[in-house]
Amino acid sequence: MEEKKPVALPENAHRELKPGEEYVPLLDPHKKYAEATPYSVALGILMVILFSAAAAYLGLKVGQVFEAAIPIAIIAVGLTGAIGIKQGIPQNVIIQSIGGCSGAVVAGAIFTLPAIYILGVEVGFWQMVLSSLLGGVLGILILIPFRKYFVKEMHGKYPFPEATATTQVLISGESGGSSAKTLITAGLIGGLYDFCVATFGTWAETISTTVMGWGAVVADKAKVVLKMNTGAAVLGLGYIIGLKYSFIICCGSLLVWLVIIPLMNLICGADAIDLMGTGITTTVGQMAPEEIFKTYARHIGIGGIATAGIIGIVKSFGVIKSAAGLAVSEFKRKGGASDAKPLRTEEDLPMKTIVFGVVIALLAIFAFFAFGGVVENVWQALVGLIIVAVVSFLFTTVAANAIAIVGSNPVSGMTLMTLIIASLILVAVGLKGNTGMAAALIIGGVVCTALSVAGSFITDLKIGYWIGSTPKVQERWKFLGVAVSAVTVCGVMLVLNKTYGFTGDNALVAPQANAMAAVIQPMFSGGGAPWLLYGIGAAIALVLNFCKVPALPFALGMFIPIDLNLPLLVGGAISWFVSTRSKDAAVNSARMEKGTLITSGFIAGGALMGVVSAILKFANVDLYLSDWAANYGEAVAIIPFIGIIAYMIYASMKTEK
Repeated sequence: MEEKKPVALPENAHRELKPGEEYVPLLDPHKKYAEATPYSVALGILMVILFSAAAAYLGLKVGQVFEAAIPIAIIAVGLTGAIGIKQGIPQNVIIQSIGGCSGAVVAGAIFTLPAIYILGVEVGFWQMVLSSLLGGVLGILILIPFRKYFVKEMHGKYPFPEATATTQVLISGESGGSSAKTLITAGLIGGLYDFCVATFGTWAETISTTVMGWGAVVADKAKVVLKMNTGAAVLGLGYIIGLKYSFIICCGSLLVWLVIIPLMNLICGADAIDLMGTGITTTVGQMAPEEIFKTYARHIGIGGIATAGIIGIVKSFGVIKSAAGLAVSEFKRKGGASDAKPLRTEEDLPMKTIVFGVVIALLAIFAFFAFGGVVENVWQALVGLIIVAVVSFLFTTVAANAIAIVGSNPVSGMTLMTLIIASLILVAVGLKGNTGMAAALIIGGVVCTALSVAGSFITDLKIGYWIGSTPKVQERWKFLGVAVSAVTVCGVMLVLNKTYGFTGDNALVAPQANAMAAVIQPMFSGGGAPWLLYGIGAAIALVLNFCKVPALPFALGMFIPIDLNLPLLVGGAISWFVSTRSKDAAVNSARMEKGTLITSGFIAGGALMGVVSAILKFANVDLYLSDWAANYGEAVAIIPFIGIIAYMIYASMKTEK
């Protein structure tokens, strides 16, 4: 049996390039490879159907959408190797890219559309499908002109944690050898570690200062609490993100949890503050710190994210201008033999196709709103179209930026902002009651899916850039993945509503959709929005920008719960430690790469076992040790957490060359 040759990304794959230096991908840009074949497309479609259904169920059941890209990459590598497919890695990229649409479309759909059932408004199945489909198509089209900026011009400046882990899976599976062994070993350790937590409750997924008596008192009286997720996958994510961004993210979190929440309790503890007209009667002092975060402080993060996004748009005006200039020049150019053909790895869909595609997509959205029973008249349809076009364009780059930095898309926060803006505008143009709420949710669904798909797609394109795939091939087949996923997700949602329902006893939780419903219902009944909190977030982002501190990761820290942010800092500290201990730069680089491989295994194993846990939950197999977890879970959790940190450091430091 022929032994596989070692395969690895070039040394400059994850660092900034020196002046005059170029990145040369794994696959030769001057050669053609089998990418979109009947095998890769068929398997990609199968993956998108299976994982769309699984992710939709889990997301609606517990409020968490697992990222499907890594499990799909693992399956693709395994099947391709078992069958003996030649030129497997370029085909595996396409399988992963098509299949990865599942997580993106699911997030876009389940954050908004279940609120239709929760509020009791009437929306048809195909209206929901079109909401997801048109939003996904728009997100792809708007993102493509920014591909070169994010994946090439910003090479080495963004960590791309999820893309890094997925690429390691694809490459290690292709090469075998020590890299594959390291990845598999780490995947088994990380997967079993997270599986023990999620399925058995062997130890707590989150440890908190409230586990100690004094911590519970401080949390109750002063509203000060710290929490940390003990998962191997989250720890691995922090390693790939690095110390710089992890520290900035945690600073945002600590500002909210150690300053803003306690300060609100100190100043407004005796008051019941109802900023949105939702009927809040509980005083701030009666709320737990977590409730204060969800009700008030998180909105500060939303305001910060929105403002940081606008700042980013202003700063990247040159990129937008160049993309627009390219579109104009391509329309003017007649073409001919004299036109230099770009390298295969630089070929995007033609700009003419993108521009016409955006126009057609917007016209289809307008027709959908006007004649699909979404709004009452053409004027309202035009208003809805403007909301979709402006918000999608502004925040698509924000979503891509967030994914590139932390591997997490703040799509729910941006969608919440969209729903509030859309509701205010729709009320102003005469839409009220159930019709208005349905219209706001459909519009929100289009925007949410556009942002979610755009954020997910930049990950696929970065994977393709590192490996050397053809961008236009990825771009073409992404549309198919979005279409299949939209139909699958909405079909699953319809079945789940009939089987379990979203209201009443034993109903599906759908936490994000319930939050969206709670926000827009008062808007169509004379309520308002928490503009004060958004304004505070905006002010913080402006101050950070003035001080030259990256505002987006800081605002993400304010928005994402602290238990998911603190382990990022631990992982970032580990990456700094293992990459700075030697006086030999080559040794430090080798250790850093070994650690990246290990943490990619953690993320891959955690993602794969997340799917297994979802299947067990779907089959109503309950293995959770409730009594043990309640009594000893948090106390025990610190031991395996320290153990997995020690393993990361030890295994990484063993590398000497």
